[in-house]
Amino acid sequence: MPTDFANAESTDVNAIPMIDISGAMSGDDINGVADAIYAAALDHGFFYISNHGIDPALMEQAFAVSKAFFDLPEEVKQTVAVDKNQRGWLAQGMSRLQGSKTHDLKEVFFWGTHTEADDPDLLAGKPLCAMNKWPSDFPRLQEDLIPYYDAVCHVARRVMAAVAVSLDQPADFFDPAYAKPLARGQMVYYPASTVQDEAEARFGVAPHTDFGVLTVLMQDSSGGLQVQAKSGDWIEAPPIPGTLVCNIGDLLARWSNNRFASTVHRVINRTSNARYSIPVFFDPHTDTLIDPTGLGISANQSAYEPVRAGEHIMGRNAKSFAQYKT
Repeated sequence: MPTDFANAESTDVNAIPMIDISGAMSGDDINGVADAIYAAALDHGFFYISNHGIDPALMEQAFAVSKAFFDLPEEVKQTVAVDKNQRGWLAQGMSRLQGSKTHDLKEVFFWGTHTEADDPDLLAGKPLCAMNKWPSDFPRLQEDLIPYYDAVCHVARRVMAAVAVSLDQPADFFDPAYAKPLARGQMVYYPASTVQDEAEARFGVAPHTDFGVLTVLMQDSSGGLQVQAKSGDWIEAPPIPGTLVCNIGDLLARWSNNRFASTVHRVINRTSNARYSIPVFFDPHTDTLIDPTGLGISANQSAYEPVRAGEHIMGRNAKSFAQYKT
């Protein structure tokens, strides 16, 4: 087994910042939170958030139902097989991120903002606008997962308000774009990595940057999340009880004209147990125009052409997941 495969340094207290977001949640000190987020997003692209106010019972409930879902027989999970709008169950072997040597060692369940059958965006076929796929034989999944999801989206809205202030915009700058967000969630199951997996350079998730705006991640106690520092070295982003991990995605790096960093990261599960995580990709409405000039950058200084959020993310998905290749 390659002894240097996916090695990473332990994280010191300054490598990935910890930000107390209580001032943004209450509105009492959004400027202080904004300053901390700006420094973290500029230098790291990753940061922990504490004092977010999510009930620990909701966090435990979400993990418990995630484990129960992935323990279901494959034929039950297959009743909600993933579609091209990233809803439903993705089996192992179906995710291979662009540039990786092999597929990721994981299963995923995708869901998003609740959408009715008569939703205008759905009827128009807009990217990533879809109805969720909940297994009829396991109603507990929706019942136990959505309260946590709703709580995370509330936190993410306050984080985005602080992001707006950090970029010299009003706190409500992003509100119109998030009136009807994509806000895509994933439950992820990572089996333990084997000698063969490491010999084939197989990660739980291969090195990548996130496609969208803001990711809010809850990880279990297993560890395995690794972040690439500016130096090029890999560092661990260990679980810290009660916190969530936030990272900047490609669209926010683009929107901010590279003021914020979208940082490469990866996952490898070297424990003997399964690893579980629940990221929520808090992205704006599919039609949102991602254009640095909207955030005060002059046209001649803008490094990017405008793109639509949904089209960009769908394009990245098409290069990474097997269901788009059929």
